[in-house]
Amino acid sequence: MKVILVYPRYPDTFWSFKYALKFISKKATHPPLGLLTVATMLPEEWEKKLVDMNVTTLREKDLEWADFVFVSAMSIQKASVKEVISKCKKMGIKIVAGGPLFTTGYEEFEDVDYFVLNEAEVTLPPFLEDLKNGCAKHIYTSKELPDIQKTPIPLWELVDMRKYASMNIQYSRGCPFNCEFCDIPVLYGHKVRTKSREQILAELESLYFQGWRDGVFFVDDNFIGNKRKLKKKILPAIIEWMEREKYPFYFNTEASIDLSDDEELMQLMVKAGFDSVFVGIETPNEESLAECNKLQNKNRDLVSCVRKIHKFGLQVQGGFIVGFDNDPPSIFKRLIAFIQESGIITAMVGLLNAPRGTKLYQRLVKEDRLLNDISGDNTDFSINFIPRMDYETLIKGYKKIVSRIYSPKHYYERVMRFLKEYNPLQKKAFHFHFNYLGAFFKSILLLGIKEKGRCYYWKLFFWSLFRRPRLFPLAITFSIYGFHFRKIVENYL
Repeated sequence: MKVILVYPRYPDTFWSFKYALKFISKKATHPPLGLLTVATMLPEEWEKKLVDMNVTTLREKDLEWADFVFVSAMSIQKASVKEVISKCKKMGIKIVAGGPLFTTGYEEFEDVDYFVLNEAEVTLPPFLEDLKNGCAKHIYTSKELPDIQKTPIPLWELVDMRKYASMNIQYSRGCPFNCEFCDIPVLYGHKVRTKSREQILAELESLYFQGWRDGVFFVDDNFIGNKRKLKKKILPAIIEWMEREKYPFYFNTEASIDLSDDEELMQLMVKAGFDSVFVGIETPNEESLAECNKLQNKNRDLVSCVRKIHKFGLQVQGGFIVGFDNDPPSIFKRLIAFIQESGIITAMVGLLNAPRGTKLYQRLVKEDRLLNDISGDNTDFSINFIPRMDYETLIKGYKKIVSRIYSPKHYYERVMRFLKEYNPLQKKAFHFHFNYLGAFFKSILLLGIKEKGRCYYWKLFFWSLFRRPRLFPLAITFSIYGFHFRKIVENYL
């Protein structure tokens, strides 16, 4: 059997980092981890190719070669998914589809031959067995949540690592919290399932032996869902491995704000090589936090929590949402002030949307306020329900937030605030890449000469060079991020 594993295109969003990636001559941030894991689960004798449409083109000759096309995607990739399905249908190639997009809304895709939904560890084996016996069904689904200690190592041989900014691995699935707008509990449950110490080390080894020497993203939706196991087993093992291999990687991940409550955990993460963490902060408005059941964020000084995480050597990347029923007219100014005061450089602000299957979706159906399915892109000024706030006021306020926080003046001011307080653990090794040198000179040309806000770039440039020389590369990196964010805002405005 010959199969192509296809990962559809992402549109240009804050998260795509499209304009930043050009500085380092990369095509995408991460490879498609789910498809690479599925590739390992397929019969060893099958011939396999990966086509990540974010880094390469899906050609007709690829499709002509294949017996099957396996497609996996999230909701934000829906438009590209439909193009892939249409192309396969015209050429008469069988399609096998799975992943979050299809698990929550497979009914939309009538031309797909086989749906392998939910988690592949459970639903892929019976599909493969039935396919072998010539009696494959249209849909394979299961409510069973598999033991991911049996999940195999991704098939990294299919990836051209030179095209990506970072590699990725998964340690856990599931989240103990119950935020109304979040579909993670719908897809993966509340019980946090984790891999073993041996698995994580084996996955790090597999990346190491492929020659990778750069960032690794732990894709967990909440890395600290099981703090005890992290502190007792996983992080000490990673620390030992990193020391033995002379620090080949640096890590980032996602976590809840209660990370700030556990100083031991933060110290271990930094010692293991973590340097940034994405945190869903959502809103500084207590009533809105109560509304969406974001209880872990309530009754906190969120600015202090963020600054504490910064103090321990972890950069906080923050997720924010506007459009809650309880958002007051002042929310836009408050959110801008919060982001500036906290020093969160990478502040991802989106409009509230209701993914299918979430408690928010169910509530809005009952209230007859749901309009359509989500686009998956909460930065494109789309909202899939009727908000309590006047729609025009909401959109105008949202535009004001993203225009302000990524304007050169406010953005570089935030970078300076962060770098003045940031004191990362001294890295034991530095891996030079020529791409870094190219990015540096490109930043001078585009940000220091061509861009309108170049005076702010040079102010940061010389301040970091002479006052915090150790953080100078980070200052240039943040300057490049800012350029990307401004380009995205310009495109949408």
